[in-house]
Amino acid sequence: MFDGTVLDPDRCYLASQSRDARFDGWFYVAVRTTGIYCRPSCPAITPKRSNVEFHRTAAAAQQLGFRACKRCRPDAAPGSPEWNVRGDVVARAMRLIGDGVVDRDGVAGLASRLGYSERHLNRLLTSELGAGPLSLARAQRAQTARTLIETTDLSMTDVAFAAGFGSVRQFNDTVREVYAAAPSELRRRSGPAVDTAGGVTVRLPARRPFAGATLLAFVGGHAVPGVESWDGERYARSLDLPNGHGTVDITLDDAGDIRAAFRLTDWRDLAPAVGRVRRLLDLDADPVAIDEVLGADPVVGPQVARTPGLRVPGGVDPYEVLARTIVGQQVSVAGARTVTGRIVAATGEPLTIEHPVLTHVFPTMERLASADADTIPIPASRRRTLQSVAAAVVAGDLTIDHGDDRREVVAELCRYRGIGSWTAETVAMRGLGDPDVFLADDLVVRRALAANGLDAGAADRWRPWRTYAMHHLWSTVWTPPGTTPSDSTRSNTVRSR
Repeated sequence: MFDGTVLDPDRCYLASQSRDARFDGWFYVAVRTTGIYCRPSCPAITPKRSNVEFHRTAAAAQQLGFRACKRCRPDAAPGSPEWNVRGDVVARAMRLIGDGVVDRDGVAGLASRLGYSERHLNRLLTSELGAGPLSLARAQRAQTARTLIETTDLSMTDVAFAAGFGSVRQFNDTVREVYAAAPSELRRRSGPAVDTAGGVTVRLPARRPFAGATLLAFVGGHAVPGVESWDGERYARSLDLPNGHGTVDITLDDAGDIRAAFRLTDWRDLAPAVGRVRRLLDLDADPVAIDEVLGADPVVGPQVARTPGLRVPGGVDPYEVLARTIVGQQVSVAGARTVTGRIVAATGEPLTIEHPVLTHVFPTMERLASADADTIPIPASRRRTLQSVAAAVVAGDLTIDHGDDRREVVAELCRYRGIGSWTAETVAMRGLGDPDVFLADDLVVRRALAANGLDAGAADRWRPWRTYAMHHLWSTVWTPPGTTPSDSTRSNTVRSR
């Protein structure tokens, strides 16, 4: 589909002719004769090859004056899995834009976090994606606005500012330009908003196959009391967002799609909240590409056949993942959940949104760094590790976010006493969504390799999907009832300094 960073038009056209949903989000089909852009799987009649062009992003199509198709809704396609796999500056920028950095800090803030000048960053993004940071952020604001228009009864003024627009006029102009309809028309078409107790319910698309039940069972099995809950069907968790607190209740509908019901103190946080839940559930993965590579392997292939579309659960915040990984060193999952729940109750900020089960947001690095020793009931050496890295984050000496180079984060974490490669790589895998992590020091991984007559060097054949291979590999030696093969098997396996 791609030659380096360039789209292959002929292959794109073949994909759109076959209406192959696997490529939704990878690229967009713009029809010159109608002025409309679509996702590759659009059910409409495929235009002549001479009448179409292809773009890497919806923003690039919008910037050229194309409007979103009302039939296939290309703006609601899954995100490109490319940004999860790649670690270059363009991919890191896309992950940060998806988290709302441009809306909060402007292009200057985005460029600063990436270590580039605004001018050079704009040149890089425009050259590869056909749109600069402002246009990419604008496309995201338009999608957020449409979601709020169609699923809430907020006034249009409230929608405009909640979606991140600087004025109502800018909001109206953008919606008309992108969707060829006034905001009021979009609301009339959608019918009355569904009552979600002051919230909004969003369908989160994922590429097929999708092992959604297995995914929720894993995430629910690791739920920390106070910030998460799991009743066997519904997973809920609190969110500490840029402008306030939020909650999300996640279920699978009858079609196996994810439904996420958000409640937020500030609607400006909807886009970052959706982005964080998508990362938590690994919804932008490309299961066809992953399963094609791993399914042909004699060791993990049978597991792929049993669980096609396996996702690797991530996290809503890299710092939370770091803290939970340190707390969970050398203890069982049940023990880690209990201890972490006590830490949350003692140091976490009470949730400002009413919820029947959730009570707190996960404690910030500031709260952990200044917490009394008796509020962190873990061995003294591990507590010192947790509080030293928390203090480093507070001081600005350590940063972990989706704009960072993952390998550099791993190297930096390993400089702290008490953090070895297992812990650092787990943070890269869960906190930063690295699809190519292999925990060679993991006891269960070593057992699985030995049981199949392999050594750690064999993992190279699973690149760039070693994270997924590892999850399948765990299941070859141990599978907890009712859950996905996971690191829940790894009691007493950590190899930290």
